[in-house]
Amino acid sequence: MKKIISLAAVLTLGFIGVSLAADGDLLVDDFEIVAVTTGPEGSVDFGAGNGSTVNVSAATDIKNTGKQSLKVDFEAGNGGYIYVARGKGLDAKNANWPIKPEDIRWQEYKGFSFYIYGTDSKAKTAFDIKDNGDELWRFVVVDDFKGWKKVVCTFDKFIVRDDWQPATADKNAKIDFPIKIFQFEPLPGAKGTLYFDTVELVKK
Repeated sequence: MKKIISLAAVLTLGFIGVSLAADGDLLVDDFEIVAVTTGPEGSVDFGAGNGSTVNVSAATDIKNTGKQSLKVDFEAGNGGYIYVARGKGLDAKNANWPIKPEDIRWQEYKGFSFYIYGTDSKAKTAFDIKDNGDELWRFVVVDDFKGWKKVVCTFDKFIVRDDWQPATADKNAKIDFPIKIFQFEPLPGAKGTLYFDTVELVKK
């Protein structure tokens, strides 16, 4: 009898735990990937051009959660560009999120959040998302703090990128779900090292 009661208690607590997890924010990506690589077989799609440079690796010494974070060493030249992307349909075919975009109930969430490790460099970094119509949207954060900081980007605060859009973008100025990709882009006029971790969807 005691065993039956104990089992019932465990099951009840288990259901409560599942319920609480379902009611919270949704982890999209925590960069707990075996190796950070680029190219066709890569786990992160990253690159730079027009005088900018970027190198991406895993950092085990500075991390927010888990065993590692995403380390981005960069120099963003004026007129140049940088991108560090994860998601669906990228050139690096192993850069998918652990969760599929089409499996997410997007209507339950109001935006993204991520953690960034700042050094008070005053550098600006864009957090871009690509929607289901291939249109890019942007949220900009300034490195005016030290240590880990959670940045919340609600969907109503994203603006359509007006400097460049993919040729396939529908350009309807409306966020079409599911979101397929997110990317970090240190903006021109800065150089240094940034760390990113724990990308989530924020519950409404």
